[in-house]
Amino acid sequence: MWSRGKRNIVTLISRISLFGVMIITAALVVLLSAFNGIEKMIEQLYSEFDPPITIQHTQRKTFFENEIDFRKIKSIPGIKSVSRQIEEIIVLRNEQKWINAKLYGVEESFLSDCHIQKHLLGGIGQHAYSDGRFAFVGAELMQNLKVSIGPDHSDEILIYAPKRNVKIRLGKAPFHSARLSVDGAVNFNQEVNASALMWDFQSASELLGYDHEISKLYISLEPGYDAQEVKEQIQNTIQNTSFQVRTNLEKNELIFRTSKSERLVVFIILLFVFVLAAFNLIASLTMLYVEKKESVQLLSAIGMSKNDVFKVFFYEGLLISGWGIFLGLILGYAICILQLTSEFLIIPGANIPFPIVFTFSDFGLILGSVSILSFVFSYFPVRLIVKSA
Repeated sequence: MWSRGKRNIVTLISRISLFGVMIITAALVVLLSAFNGIEKMIEQLYSEFDPPITIQHTQRKTFFENEIDFRKIKSIPGIKSVSRQIEEIIVLRNEQKWINAKLYGVEESFLSDCHIQKHLLGGIGQHAYSDGRFAFVGAELMQNLKVSIGPDHSDEILIYAPKRNVKIRLGKAPFHSARLSVDGAVNFNQEVNASALMWDFQSASELLGYDHEISKLYISLEPGYDAQEVKEQIQNTIQNTSFQVRTNLEKNELIFRTSKSERLVVFIILLFVFVLAAFNLIASLTMLYVEKKESVQLLSAIGMSKNDVFKVFFYEGLLISGWGIFLGLILGYAICILQLTSEFLIIPGANIPFPIVFTFSDFGLILGSVSILSFVFSYFPVRLIVKSA
């Protein structure tokens, strides 16, 4: 009776250790795949609105177009288009709603490069820029201003932009102002959605009183060209330290680094949990040795060496953890595939399914890390148990 009870306890602990390894392995698969998807989604959201390469002055908010040779830049291999851009902090008004916003005066080529049609809410405004005049606001900004958009009705809003080099006097307006009709709302990322007004370059220049002045140059690339390499060629072409050339990754460096750091922290935490779960494996091997102690002594009496005893229990530990890793990988990838096919898990607030992306590097990282830990927690405890017996 006592022997059967010990056997049941050993079996239970072995199953618990196998289950623990399986769950942690599956969690690693699911979370790393989800973080890959989130990273890719963030990269798409920011890379589509922010061009691959941006050129701006390091000391002034604007610079004159003739300060840079456009033809030389366009002749660099890999450059698809060069478009001008104006940026300014403005105030938008619709009835009694006053909201600070950021004006982006952009050209039509920029709208094509950022795939504007894909980001228009409800597809409203797809043909608004065919005549070269357009005005799009961020989705959240549209809601805060309570602006109506649509083919039959589109609200006009007031825009106020500060005048430059003007002394404020009593009775003199310090702002340029204009009315514009909103053609549609765009959904890119949180920053753009909350504060952006995308207006055609010509209208923005006229409002601000810019004469051949721009804030930035946007560079789009042909497929297959590396942004860092093209950036270096642009720097060599400009040869002016007053201008800063940055890639999209450099411009949004904090966002991308934060995402990768979060992924690393989660991975380390789950490995630590795996270590805690591995103590069940140690308990299982210890109880198994205690249960089989009489058999081990008998086998030792007929010539079985301690090294052979070690191999038996070591391989038992590898077998338990191996099955746990195998079943965990199957379970983890099954959950991910289910998310891809049924989209049962939605990102709160965004109302879009959690993205999932598989990579071979993650598979190798998960398999390698949990296998090494399983080896360590099987080898050393068994070596200690057999040595002290």
